[in-house]
Amino acid sequence: MIEIIQKYFSDFNAKQLEQLQQLGPLYKEWNEKINVISRKDIDSLYEKHILHSLSIAAAFSFPDNTEIVDLGTGGGFPGVPLAIFFPNVKFHLVDSIAKKLKIVDAVVGATGLTNITTQHSRIEAIKNRKFDFVVSRAVAPLKDLWNWSKPLLRTKALKNEETEFLPGLICLKGGDLASEIHYSGTKPRMMELYDLFKEDYFKEKYLLYVSR
Repeated sequence: MIEIIQKYFSDFNAKQLEQLQQLGPLYKEWNEKINVISRKDIDSLYEKHILHSLSIAAAFSFPDNTEIVDLGTGGGFPGVPLAIFFPNVKFHLVDSIAKKLKIVDAVVGATGLTNITTQHSRIEAIKNRKFDFVVSRAVAPLKDLWNWSKPLLRTKALKNEETEFLPGLICLKGGDLASEIHYSGTKPRMMELYDLFKEDYFKEKYLLYVSR
């Protein structure tokens, strides 16, 4: 359960720990009404969804007031765990399926998260808004993710000494990605998640970062 999160992250305050603990029962309850997490995965929520989402927090330090859009958030991953980890960062969670966002809105309300907004939309339909980063979790091929992300990204990084990263796409993927990366025309910085979390589940899982 939550112990697997605490195994790798030790700096949560009491409020953040409470919010993380609330996620298990909330997702279990809502998943019975609207199936967004496979039945076999719901019992591994903390490892396969929450810790997986937090791999982004292990690799990136987002300054306060960073604005991040979660493309195809589904039931709120990686956006919800990241919003708990970074309470002063603004997250905009987008999905084209309204019932999935119903779960996100319920979780946000129950946990008292104030740094999440949601939008029922295809990502291509978002106009006149710019973000510092796009995050995504195995939603589409890298080529598509990058094409959708580029129009949404700011051209300059926030002026802050904490981050070395330019605006870009951060996505979580698994398996052999060689051909997918080749066809995307991008040169992502790639990190093996097993280097971060020594759990079998994270073998052959990767974090990719494509800068603007």
